[in-house]
Amino acid sequence: MGTILVTGALGQIGSELVRELRSQVGSDGVVASDVRGPVELESGIFVQLDVLDRDALDGVVREHNVDTIYHLAAILSAAAERAPDLAWKVNMDGSLNVLQVAKERGVSKVFIPSSIAAFGPSTPLDDTPQDTIQRPNAIYGITKVAMELMGDYYFEKFGVDCRGVRFPGLISYRTPPGGGTTDYAIDMFVAALRGQPYTCYLSPTTSLDMMYMPDALKAAIGLMAADSKQLKHRNSFNVSAFALTPERLAEAIRVHVPSFHCEYKSEKVRQGIADSWPNNMDDTAAREEWGWKPDYDLNMMVVDMLEKLPAFLDRFPSHD
Repeated sequence: MGTILVTGALGQIGSELVRELRSQVGSDGVVASDVRGPVELESGIFVQLDVLDRDALDGVVREHNVDTIYHLAAILSAAAERAPDLAWKVNMDGSLNVLQVAKERGVSKVFIPSSIAAFGPSTPLDDTPQDTIQRPNAIYGITKVAMELMGDYYFEKFGVDCRGVRFPGLISYRTPPGGGTTDYAIDMFVAALRGQPYTCYLSPTTSLDMMYMPDALKAAIGLMAADSKQLKHRNSFNVSAFALTPERLAEAIRVHVPSFHCEYKSEKVRQGIADSWPNNMDDTAAREEWGWKPDYDLNMMVVDMLEKLPAFLDRFPSHD
């Protein structure tokens, strides 16, 4: 049996996915990699790896007998707008390297996540369909649409079993986010627990699809475990948990931290990105094809975040 390789393993999703996978298959069964490093993890193997270096990637796959790849290395939405050339290289060339190495080395499955960013201002914002027009106007979304299509191409032409979900905004307590448009949600919790006010860069009524990290991990692992014969969409499944506005989240936090104060000062780039994304996605296809169902609603997430985030608070930067 081969091992699992996780790229971008020090990022927001990767750091938690590695822990979850190792709890299921054992520490020796998962190779964590990231362009940053070297680092000492709690357990298991870490390899410093730049996914833009195809030869190095190929070497890791061969050396560790990699059978499954979770490819999470990426430049996220707001950060991508500040460096579109880099975002294209990492998100496109890096992902193509993963697919090509998977093809050449017979890797059985590849997970490359997509995003709500794959939609755009001409997409229906409410109950966004699984199959609909996708015309994103930001570089992150453009790369995600392209990789959805490339994943289909590598499956149909070369038999590479590439799978993925369109993640909504993700909220987690363990690792700081990496430059996404929905990072405000985590920033609010950090400020509230530190007894600080927070100025949100989105308008109070900006509605976006969101998800708690345990459900994101459940979606990724659940899709990879699904019977291939049951999958019609394969690498572009909508997955949804709850719609959220900054105003609604602030109110939910104040139920538990009454002193929390939030102001709103819309920032042009991130507001523009958010306005082009779905308010909520229709995830019927994921529910029907592989049994997707989230465990956490908004209130459950808020309670769990406020309980668990304090142990990791020193990892998060201040937004004074």
